[in-house]
Amino acid sequence: MTIIQENKDFRFDSSFYTDEPLLNPNIQYKKIGECLDVSQYGISIAMNEEAIGYPIYRMNEIHNMLCDFSVDKHADVSIEEAQPFILNDKDVLFNRTNSFEWVGRTGVYRKNNTEDFIFASYLVRFVPKKELINPEYLAAFLSCKYGVQDVRRRARQSINQTNVNPEEVKEISIPMFSSRLQSIVTDNFDKAHDSLLKSEELYNKAESLLTSNLGLGNLDLSIENNNIKSFKSSFLSTGRLDAEYYQPKYDELINKIKRYPCEVLSNLVDIQKSIEPGSDAYQESGIPFYRVSNLTKFGLTQPDIHLDKHKYSDIINPKKDTILLTKDGTVGVAYKVTENIKGITSGAVLHLNIKDKTRILPDYLTLVLNSIVVQLQAERDAGGSIIQHWKPSEIEEVVIPLLDIEIQHEIAELVQQSFQLKSKSEQLLENAKSLVEYAIEHGEDKAMRDCELDLIK
Repeated sequence: MTIIQENKDFRFDSSFYTDEPLLNPNIQYKKIGECLDVSQYGISIAMNEEAIGYPIYRMNEIHNMLCDFSVDKHADVSIEEAQPFILNDKDVLFNRTNSFEWVGRTGVYRKNNTEDFIFASYLVRFVPKKELINPEYLAAFLSCKYGVQDVRRRARQSINQTNVNPEEVKEISIPMFSSRLQSIVTDNFDKAHDSLLKSEELYNKAESLLTSNLGLGNLDLSIENNNIKSFKSSFLSTGRLDAEYYQPKYDELINKIKRYPCEVLSNLVDIQKSIEPGSDAYQESGIPFYRVSNLTKFGLTQPDIHLDKHKYSDIINPKKDTILLTKDGTVGVAYKVTENIKGITSGAVLHLNIKDKTRILPDYLTLVLNSIVVQLQAERDAGGSIIQHWKPSEIEEVVIPLLDIEIQHEIAELVQQSFQLKSKSEQLLENAKSLVEYAIEHGEDKAMRDCELDLIK
């Protein structure tokens, strides 16, 4: 009872005490709150996808301890309303509320141009006292196994979401490592950031090569929201009566790409669907279970949800060169698997396997699926509902342009170079996190010696 009374939030849940990480008695610690100049909630505001107002960060735009370079949503607020929430270079964003596996996700924001970004209310901005800790070190610590453990034991779970009070985060003890060790962490973050910038540049070059060869470089589609169709050419042909489906821009896009050799997707790939076991099958260990939230066009994030290996061992695993495509929730996200994965994808993710690689290359098709060519087709098919659903029968009929194989190879090479740089970035960040964990376990002096000898893995 005394321990509970000493806790300012009167925590009495057993996991809060039983999951407390052990502190290294040879290391000096401070409370995170003592190391911060600023701790601030984001803005609570309606968002839009029409790029109206300020670009705004959400929890799904933080990956591998860095904030993404671009965001999907904007907030239409005045300069005065936005000013308190404009992000500065190397601010740290912390995700305080969402599903359990997303809570605590932390990333460093880097300002790469003159555009101002703001952040949503389910994120918290931390600005460290730089004489004590670097932003990159704070992000690495909160993302390492010891920081994650301490954050999650403080998380409060309800039926639909999990929350972590930033005041509780301030109570976490962080090792006070020297500026020398912290500078190594920062250097890795900086190099990782530079690699990501180069990666994005190459990926954008691949996209430009695709659109220019398809004559879509200066695409100017109609903004009209009405179209005249006969009953035969509308419902009897498509089974759709919703007016949004027949917006002129969709016809214009299809007409433009059909000037080139095209095929429907089902003629190019075999499509397989995985399983949807239900949340009651989720567990902490076993076979990794990848959901839509774990998938971006740049890769897969490690899931926190697993399935029983005895019950689900015979389910198909993603194989090298398989293209994963989302059909529910955030639809139309495609990623080509670079090596065999020991894991299972949810039923919301389709597996596409190319039938003939002499006609179409996996990297080329993946880029097309993520481009405006297919994204507009996905918008047309899956629009009109709160939770989007792209029917497999509609996905099978998606129109895919087939550029000459030489151009496909050129595009694929750019994509592969982009992903190699992204992989390099991820390794640099993983090295930074591993250094922090190793220093906590073995002490800073040994960590620095072994780091110089490249012994830390």
